[in-house]
Amino acid sequence: MDGEILFLFNHDAPHQVAHIAGVARSVSDLDTCARVTCACATPRIRTAVEAIVGADAAARFAWFDFSLPSWQERALALPNRIAPVRRLRRLHHHAARLNAASVVVSAERTCLNVRDPSARARFVYIPHGAGDRSVAYHPGKGGFDAILVAGGKTAREMAQRGVAPRERLHVIGYPKFDTVDLSQRPKLFANDRPVFVYNPHFDPLLSSWYDEGPALLDWFASAAGQGYNLVFAPHIMLFRKKLHVSLEYRTGRLRPDIEERWRAAPNILIDTDGPRLVDMTYTLGADAYIGDVSSQIYEFLARPRAAYFLDTFSRDPRSREDRYPAWQAGPVAQGAADLTSLLPGWREDAARYRAVQERLFADTMSYDPARTASQRAARVVLAMASGAAR
Repeated sequence: MDGEILFLFNHDAPHQVAHIAGVARSVSDLDTCARVTCACATPRIRTAVEAIVGADAAARFAWFDFSLPSWQERALALPNRIAPVRRLRRLHHHAARLNAASVVVSAERTCLNVRDPSARARFVYIPHGAGDRSVAYHPGKGGFDAILVAGGKTAREMAQRGVAPRERLHVIGYPKFDTVDLSQRPKLFANDRPVFVYNPHFDPLLSSWYDEGPALLDWFASAAGQGYNLVFAPHIMLFRKKLHVSLEYRTGRLRPDIEERWRAAPNILIDTDGPRLVDMTYTLGADAYIGDVSSQIYEFLARPRAAYFLDTFSRDPRSREDRYPAWQAGPVAQGAADLTSLLPGWREDAARYRAVQERLFADTMSYDPARTASQRAARVVLAMASGAAR
């Protein structure tokens, strides 16, 4: 194969890496002549990619430094705390490099901002979410030549909403699952009390952290909450900025900080930037889940268990989310006080919602016993590179 297949890792955090790194490895495994390049924005991102693909595959790849000149990285550091200006600037700085490839594989749509319609490059999108939020069906995603989605739900919705015709939509499964042992149950505390994981999103309109999160952590730190363990494992982007601005909803909010009383509580584990936020350690090790709109609920539901949700936005007239689809998987509360009153029934709730959870998961995450999700994706990518995509 003559054309280059470029996998784009253009982010400051590693949460998107597992969604496409394994696909890069599978492309190289299926076609040893394939020219695979990994374009990484930071050394931390490259390290995360190498950890997933392994030393043998990493040695076969070409590596491209997708960072900016150091003076630009420094100059954009402050505004980057408000908006993703470095990420967008990198795309423009390296636009010619992207458009020179045969195929560009990305986990986010911003790469389309620099696509040259006259260039030969074909762009492939592998979402890093689960297709529940309205942003998952942004019409701009129709600019990709192929969209590789995790399950029938997202393919169906994208086609029905006119994002892309069905022939450009390919159901492949969830490549991140190929990188994790889903049978593991990490021991997170040195006791046998039930473990809840609280996984709020970062969006300033949709996230529960801004209005209800501190009260929830106060309850777990109180005498009433001592019968339970809590892992505070937010979306990795929540604590990367103090001010969060939603371009989607044209709003912004200051993020509440971590209080020392929460850190001091022996039954609370707080992680705001560690690697376990993105490798499924917490979603596999917990007995129950508390969240809002993070797609990690589906990573948790790889093994059905009790799930709870905080709804702080559905009554806001600005919201376009309606009733969030994943909220069928468990009880939904409007505030922390109402939610904590439900937690003693977590075992019963796990049993009550199990059938619904299994249905939601199967519709969201396709599974093929004959091929991994990464292999299914790699076949589509190789077909694109050879000009034979269907």
